[in-house]
Amino acid sequence: MALMDIVHYGDPILRKKCRVVKDFKGLNKLINDMFDTMYEENGIGLAANQVGVDLNLFIIDISDIEGEGESIHIFINGQIIDSSGESWFEEGCLSIPDVRLDVKRPEKIIFKYQDIDGKIHTNEIEGLLSRAIQHEVDHLNGVFIIDRVSKTSKFSIDKELKSIKKESLDKAKQRKAFVL
Repeated sequence: MALMDIVHYGDPILRKKCRVVKDFKGLNKLINDMFDTMYEENGIGLAANQVGVDLNLFIIDISDIEGEGESIHIFINGQIIDSSGESWFEEGCLSIPDVRLDVKRPEKIIFKYQDIDGKIHTNEIEGLLSRAIQHEVDHLNGVFIIDRVSKTSKFSIDKELKSIKKESLDKAKQRKAFVL
């Protein structure tokens, strides 16, 4: 088990579009470390850039929520190719600690991704898994939950954002690049 540092709002890696995964060898350790980190932080999803890694990769585990049963997922090079409906839900984010906001997202998505072996899948997904996927895909594209709310909602947490950003920029200067 190796815990990784969560990258917080303000770190430039969180605002860039992540690189496509081309080499699937060597991902197992990163993925295992990401799961350990996510569980330690009590999250349900974690994108690679949230631990400072510039790769289009994220994990989700909603097993303990709403009777989902075993629901552990690894998504690589994912893209939402269609969506429908809409729903509101209060979301939090490990990269913006202690902030929760009501976010509107599509209810259903059609999602195309690769698994750990590089095999391509396309699935229609709805409910909490759909919402978690959309949240993590946003991360991989440089988008935060604060970008999906009104200016009034964002302004209400402005002080917290400034504090998180200042601390995060200091840490970003010290981070070493991840190598597979």
